[in-house]
This record gives sequence, C-alpha cells and structure tokens, in this order.
Amino acid sequence: MRKLLVILGVPIDNLTMAEALDRCDEFIAEGRATGRLHQIATVNADFVVNALHDPELRRILQEADMATADGMPLVWASRLLGGPLPGRVTGADMVPALAERAAQRGYSIFFLGAREGVAAKAAAILQERYPGLRVAGVLSPPPSSVLEMDRSVVETVKAANPDILLVAFGNPKQEKWIRMYAHELRVPIAIRVGGTFDMIVGVTKRAPLWMQRIGLEWVYRLIQEPRRLWKRYVHDFVYFGYFFFRQWWAMQRGSALSMVPIASKAEPADAAPPPPPPPFPWPVLTVGNRLDVSNLDPFTQEAYRLLATHQYVILDLSMTQFLDSSALGALVGLAKRARSNGGEIFLLNVQEPILRLLDLLKLDRFFEQFPDLTAITQRIEQSKPVSTTSSTTIHGWTIFPAPRLFDAATADSFLSQASEAIKQGKLLVIDCTGTTFMASAGMAALVKLDRLAREQNSALRIAGCNHDVLRTLQLVRLDQVLSIFPDVTAATTAPLHKNHVTAEGD
Repeated sequence: MRKLLVILGVPIDNLTMAEALDRCDEFIAEGRATGRLHQIATVNADFVVNALHDPELRRILQEADMATADGMPLVWASRLLGGPLPGRVTGADMVPALAERAAQRGYSIFFLGAREGVAAKAAAILQERYPGLRVAGVLSPPPSSVLEMDRSVVETVKAANPDILLVAFGNPKQEKWIRMYAHELRVPIAIRVGGTFDMIVGVTKRAPLWMQRIGLEWVYRLIQEPRRLWKRYVHDFVYFGYFFFRQWWAMQRGSALSMVPIASKAEPADAAPPPPPPPFPWPVLTVGNRLDVSNLDPFTQEAYRLLATHQYVILDLSMTQFLDSSALGALVGLAKRARSNGGEIFLLNVQEPILRLLDLLKLDRFFEQFPDLTAITQRIEQSKPVSTTSSTTIHGWTIFPAPRLFDAATADSFLSQASEAIKQGKLLVIDCTGTTFMASAGMAALVKLDRLAREQNSALRIAGCNHDVLRTLQLVRLDQVLSIFPDVTAATTAPLHKNHVTAEGD
C-alpha cells in the first residue's frame, strides 16, 4: 500500500532509500513475470513547476509507479503540509545504490542517453565499483524531440532485454519517452536519471555532504553553472513558492472550516422516509466530513480491500469538506491501483470545497467525478470495448471521436481505423470533446494522420480540445501544423483552407 503526499498536484512517495530499493526488487520480480514496465520518477522542484504548465508531464508524474523527492524544497514542503517525508531519495544516490544491488542480485542495466561517451563511461565506472554488474547495453542517440526520435532506439533496448533502464534525456523528454513506449519495451523498471551520468563521470560535481544534508546542494550547482541555472532557479523559486503558499493556505483554511458543524435542515415530523437507492453492482464507500493523516489508515485499508474483489469502487464525497495532502495522495494511489487492474475509482457528489482543492492542485482531470450513480453506470457502459470506433457524417465530414485517454494504450487502434477512413477518401474531423488527456503517442498518431491526409489529397481537422489538450499540442507546436477548431460545428462548416486554433471556452 503506497503512502503518498500530494505537493502542487504531484504525488510523492513517502519512503526512504532502503524502502525505494526494496520496491525496485518487487517491480523487477513482477516485470519479469508479466512484462509490465514500472516508471520511476525522481522529482525536484523544477519538475513540479514544469508539471504546472505541462499537462502531459503532470499526468505522467501522477501515474508514476514510484515518485521520490529529489530536492529539499519538497521535503521542507511536506513538513508544512503535515505529512513529513523522511528525506531525499535522489537520482544521483539511487543509481549507484541500484547498481550495487543489481550486482548482488544479477539484474542487468541499460544506460540510455546523455552526451556521446558519457553513458558508456558511467557504465564502466559503476562496473569497476561494483564487480559483477551486468551492463545490458549503452546508447547515446543524437538529440531530437520525442515525436521525431528514431524508432531504432526502442528496438535496441528491446533486443538487450534489461531489467533496469536508466534514461538520461532531460526533463520532460525522458518521462514522455518512457511513457510513450512503456507498453512495448517490456523492461521491468525505467528510471529518469537526468544529469546523473554526468555526476558519476565527474563532468558535474556534487556538493560536499554537509551541503547536501542541509539542503544547499542547489547553491553549489549554481556556483558551478551560474549562466545556465540562475534563471531556472529564480523561475522555480517564484512559481514553487507562490503555488505552494496557495496549497498551504487552502489546506489551513479547509481544515478550519471542516471543524465547523454543518447545519442540517429539520425534516417535518410527517415527512416520508427517502426511497431506498436502486440496486448498484459496485461498492460505494462513504467518506466522512474530513479525511486526513489521523484517520486515513482505516479508510485506505477498506478501499484496498474492496479493490481486491471489484473492478470499480465509488467514493461518496457528499459529506466531505476537507482532504489533506496525505488523503489526496491516498486517492491517487487508489486510482493507480484500480487502473492497473483495468478498473477505476469514481468520485461521487463532490462538494464545492473539494472541487476547489482538486482544481487548485490540477487533479480535477485526474479523477473522474459524477453527480449520481446513474451517470457512473453510463460511464462504465461506455467504457466497454468495441471492435470499431463509431463515426458520424456532418456536411460531408466524417466525425471520429478521439479516445478519452489518448495515449499509447489507445493510439494504435485509433490510428488504424482513422487511416482506413482517410484511404477511403473521407474528410476527417477528430472530435476531442471527450478527451481528457493527450500523450505523446496520441500526438504522434495525429501527425501520421495529417501526413496521410495530405498524401491522399484529403483533409484532417481537430475539434473540441479542452485547455489541457490544446496546451499539450502547443508545447510541441502542433497547433501550427494541425488544423484545430473550437468545436465540430466550426470544423465542418469552415472552408477547406481555413485553419483556426482556439481552446475550449476561449
């Protein structure tokens, strides 16, 4: 059972280095047996700030199998939020510790990324330091974007069949690349390691231990690379400080308000009792007025018990006025467990204080929220697999609804069906109205469809993107390549030469 603390929308695992290494052992055992990849992120303040502006990175971090605190600002923040982390678990410390364990237990490691020669030298140093360490491979591909990276990189890693994949592409490219190919790499563990290879070989020097212990390693790095780092550190300090204060204040205010008794309306003496609820096949777990670190354990134990026997679990928040950072972390962990088994955690009748909190921490799109059980029933029915994507035709345009989660799990099937429609000469509108998350795999599918449409003298348009999806497209400048419209009506009525970009609600 994961213990998570949510800091600015990013769940951080509450664990020590020893506990992190033990969990890696579990991931490798499971990955070897099932082929499932476990994504590990070592998160610092810069990552958290980037995630505030990058919906894809934020979702990846929210769904990571393990996310450790790489920077002291996260540790300090956790203490103010009432769920103190035991300390940092940095990538620079984890890679050597994991290499030592790999040498002891026969795990193989693939070193991917960094500048030419750096990864190979880092592998050689760790092999010398930990005799018996198995290096499955080393590769430093030339710089390119996630969408343009040569697919031979994936094939090389797959052929090497490592137990651990260390990826040093830089943030956020490394996280997005791992997520994009997680379903086919069949590597038990993939870890983003940033500049760790540079530190191992001595290109970048780490601060003395006393500076690391008191949280001043960033000062040492700034002294080493002032021109490169000062703007980033100022930017991160301002944004992290501002948004953390907002979270802290919301938690303090919400905690105080939740202590105030809620006045209830008196029922007339002769009022008829409410009708019994209709039969519902999935368990509904009612959350009390407040859920925090003091009463969290019984709740999580019951929720995980229900998930062991049910695909879907509904959390009734109709009475809930306060969730602390640990409680939010518990909900993220429950959703992750449910989704890994093909299920989901649904939030029922969420009250205004919790809605504001989820919006502030950018968790409103991570959790699915419904006003009643009927809406949940409809959502479950719609999620049942179908052999083909249903389409309609408006003004000569064929409307294809994009997947709710447009990622590696759904992109290939959607691409196949949409490509066939284009080859048949159809004008295509991809309706993203119901899409809550767009990953790099989804964007790659859209690029391929756009190229195919041009080759076939056809046309492709994108419609109905919400703010997060449009922002994701803008970050890689696909809004300048694809024809994007505010809604299906605009997409099907505009002249063929028209290319209008706008977000939902703009």
